[in-house]
Amino acid sequence: MSTTTAPASRPRGPGALRSGIRRNLTAYGFLCGALICFAFFSWYPMVQEVLLSFQRTNFVDEPTWVGWANFRTVAEDAAFADAWLNTIAFTGLALVFGYVVPFVAAIVLNELRHAKAYLRFVVYLPVMLPPAVAVLLFKWFYDPGAGLFNQILDLAHLPALSWLDSTDTALISLVIVSTWMNLGTGTLIYLAALQSIPGELYEAAELDGAGLFKRVWHVTIPQTKLILLVMLLLQIVATMQVFIEPYLLTGGGPENATLTVAYLMYQYAFNFGDFGGGGALGLMLMVVLMVFSAFYLRLSRDNQS
Repeated sequence: MSTTTAPASRPRGPGALRSGIRRNLTAYGFLCGALICFAFFSWYPMVQEVLLSFQRTNFVDEPTWVGWANFRTVAEDAAFADAWLNTIAFTGLALVFGYVVPFVAAIVLNELRHAKAYLRFVVYLPVMLPPAVAVLLFKWFYDPGAGLFNQILDLAHLPALSWLDSTDTALISLVIVSTWMNLGTGTLIYLAALQSIPGELYEAAELDGAGLFKRVWHVTIPQTKLILLVMLLLQIVATMQVFIEPYLLTGGGPENATLTVAYLMYQYAFNFGDFGGGGALGLMLMVVLMVFSAFYLRLSRDNQS
């Protein structure tokens, strides 16, 4: 009866040591590249914004420190309250549409048996369009004369709407644009999460007589709870910074009905030449989002424990 012995470990020679050092240097090189990109394009602008919010400058003359004067200036602006209320309303409406619709679309795509790849491409197509192109496309859809949406209403013998010119419909019109533009990304993320759910769970639910809605409620949602919580946070953070839709479609009108904090910040900086006021608004928005994110993550952690 023969016995086998484990091979003795080979001594690490200079070649193995050099190979390990080279691998580590490569990894640290990629890490340093990412850190440098974050430092220049994320952290440095954030620090500059904090400094700018306490200064008065035109980027030509030497900046002067004014303390909290910029914050008082923007807070006393009549449009300040409108901008925050519109931003909160936009975020709430975007949660109803932009958060729910992609999840429903992912469930539908996951249940289909044919043309899955084609339909995924169709759903993701708006994401591949430049944002300005997608927004201007909807500007034609919303045209009160020959716009596509009013043409559809006319075929249905319904009265035409002033989509972007009415205070009643302007904000919801922007929400529709935002939902359509970002539908593909959310849908594919949810679809990936759905496909990771074990099929045995659905089979057991079907054997118990559960229909589609019960399977979604008792299997799909609990199994995708983590990704739903993460997407909820990302959705709120993104929609609170909405800018391109009011900038290209309404200019903040009519009657400030679509004026958002991000667009008011742009107006202060580039229309009024008050970069300090724009920086103060940006810092306010950043602090609100940081506080909300910290509170949300703490609450989510407590619920999971």
